[in-house]
Amino acid sequence: MSGVYHVMLRGINKSDIFHDRMDYVKFRKLLELAVNPIDELGHPMPPRCQFFAYCMMTNHVHLLVKEKSDDIATLIKRIGGSYAQYYNLKYERVGHVFQDRFKSEPVENDAYFITLLRYIHQNPVAAGLTNDVISYKWSSWHEFLTKGTVPIVRKKDVLERISFDDLVALVNEPLPKTTVILEYNTTRYRRSDEEVSTFLCETFSLRTPKDLALYSSERIADIVYRAKDFGASIRQLVRLTGISFHHIRIS
Repeated sequence: MSGVYHVMLRGINKSDIFHDRMDYVKFRKLLELAVNPIDELGHPMPPRCQFFAYCMMTNHVHLLVKEKSDDIATLIKRIGGSYAQYYNLKYERVGHVFQDRFKSEPVENDAYFITLLRYIHQNPVAAGLTNDVISYKWSSWHEFLTKGTVPIVRKKDVLERISFDDLVALVNEPLPKTTVILEYNTTRYRRSDEEVSTFLCETFSLRTPKDLALYSSERIADIVYRAKDFGASIRQLVRLTGISFHHIRIS
């Protein structure tokens, strides 16, 4: 499934990014503009992407998306930047709204595609925000069940892979607890040594990752926490920084 990704954006420091109805409406409008963009004169432009599912939670967002005229990094930067500008103006604040880097994974087959359709729409139920999928207002599930005024998801493309009745049945059946999905707190998403090294050096102004050992214990713990969140493994950090396994593990 070329160019299809599961994407997650999370509020910085796990902070809420939606506080009232208008915040959700604004973000949804940005998704709409990504699939139906217009130029400065109001003329239609080629779609930047194609959405198959989305869900806006209190402090994070899930997207099942396919690249079109924008690559995934450009697309998420565009959406996140526009929302951050709105958010900071509304709430009279400055600085980042989203965590430094979004997380994404390629979706390589139809089986995982269907699993993600279930997972994304079941997110509010799993988080205890609602008792059933259909009751949650801020996901794309209502688009599959009703004729929305301005649809965002490509329902037709989804239903070419699975029948409507089967999709409804699966989305309303909780996923097994053993199902592994990309999340911020899982170890499924891993970086290469080069990626981790670049992240440490560029983010924290280190000459090499081994310079991390020169910092205080508190600072090391903070940087290690962020590196793990970035996707670095404990053994990878031990190898790259020279800091003991015990110190890295408890950070």
